[in-house]
Amino acid sequence: MKAQNLIQDTQTAAAMMHPLRMRILEQLREPNSAAGLARLLDMPRQQLNYHLRELEKNELVELVEEKRKGNCTERIVRATSRSYMVLLNTAAPVDSDEIGDKFSSTYLLQSAGHMMQDVATMQAGAHKARKKLATFTLETEVRFEDPSALHAFADEVAQTIARLAMKYHQPENAHARPYQFHLFSHPTIKKQDHEKRNESGPRH
Repeated sequence: MKAQNLIQDTQTAAAMMHPLRMRILEQLREPNSAAGLARLLDMPRQQLNYHLRELEKNELVELVEEKRKGNCTERIVRATSRSYMVLLNTAAPVDSDEIGDKFSSTYLLQSAGHMMQDVATMQAGAHKARKKLATFTLETEVRFEDPSALHAFADEVAQTIARLAMKYHQPENAHARPYQFHLFSHPTIKKQDHEKRNESGPRH
């Protein structure tokens, strides 16, 4: 089971977003059978089987094992991921003038979205190849006295990254693996807003 799955197509998103199917995915963080799920969710087995088939068809549920019980075979299934994130690229392109603004939140969101799509594609390939995808993540928090301090910090970071890129970049090496580096910054969300989002937001 993967820790997270990024959903990028409307068919899979539609298959998952049904309220009952989200409850099924929640229960299937641990393997279970259709009969076991029907008891947990207090619903008819036939209705449950229909939703399970749709989830499995869209690779949101996978077969773990089959157990023989008398004349019947019981299928044990589980969710393919512990959490799901939906990212559908339906927005219009951002205006070029706005893209040129490194302090634009719209530009940040578009860049972050492209990064998520690229990483999700490579992660799926690495998962199928049974390999790990080498990535690097750095998080920190800085308190700035005023916007001018933020701008000065951003300029200094940009200069430092440019210097490091020049030092380590090997453009003539055909065997060198290119990496993209993204630096995003946004105000820290207030603690009460973060707790409220976690309480009201869907788990899947």
